[in-house]
Amino acid sequence: MQAKFGPAGSSDRFSAECKSSLQLPGWVSRMGLDHFEYQCGRGVRVSDKLAASLRAKAEEHGVTVSLHAPYFISLSSTESEKRDKSIDYILQSADAAKRMGAERIVIHSGSCAKMTRAQALELAKDTLMRARKAAVEQGLGDIIFCPETMGKVNQLGDLNEVLELCVLDDSFLPCIDFGHLNAREFGWIKGKAEYAQILDAIGNKLGEDRLKVFHAHFSKIEFTVPGGEKRHLTFAKNNGFGPDFEPLMELVAEKGLAPTFICESAGTQDDDALTMKQCYLKALEN
Repeated sequence: MQAKFGPAGSSDRFSAECKSSLQLPGWVSRMGLDHFEYQCGRGVRVSDKLAASLRAKAEEHGVTVSLHAPYFISLSSTESEKRDKSIDYILQSADAAKRMGAERIVIHSGSCAKMTRAQALELAKDTLMRARKAAVEQGLGDIIFCPETMGKVNQLGDLNEVLELCVLDDSFLPCIDFGHLNAREFGWIKGKAEYAQILDAIGNKLGEDRLKVFHAHFSKIEFTVPGGEKRHLTFAKNNGFGPDFEPLMELVAEKGLAPTFICESAGTQDDDALTMKQCYLKALEN
């Protein structure tokens, strides 16, 4: 097994040259990438026809698919109605994922601005497990939930919190957004040592099997102090913000890991995903 690489949604170049999201699997494959993440950030609106066509195109071109659940999911909301709606959004995402042949859905954790982090985490645990129970009951138990590390300091979703969520069920995989972790820690990731700490934490908490195939987002992200994430950048126009991807690619190759890397660069996510893959393959050769 090797790591997979692909874009989050449609790049600026894809949008300019192509007319339909059904062209995305072929585009990704022709670029030499392996995967793409379908974006439902603003709501799940995936017809049966579109899902079936995307599934067929992905299979035709030999690429795999994941799905990003709506951004407005809040596992830790202080309002029980919002937590219940978040479960509905997760189930909608899982259903769409299954119809289009995606195995994983990425889920935002929520906020902890109105309570302690410990209180927010307990609410998130309850909401996520209720969503998992409902998914199993609805025949969606094979869809993998991937709670995501978040970039703003007042959001639930630092590394330890996401790992705590993943401990709840053996099927959960963490979505480690390295740009988010770097932004919420104000440029903490300097090189291989910090990446090694992150990977070691995953392995120690969840075991080597889940470490080997974890889900990942990567982009360079501008941040502010003390807020954290401000905006996603590109590899070419990063304004001096990190993190650098090269040490991570070297480490993943050295450890024989096979995560799925989704690039979330601002408009150049396919080109930057390919740059990451080429670096990874070179590291494998060495």
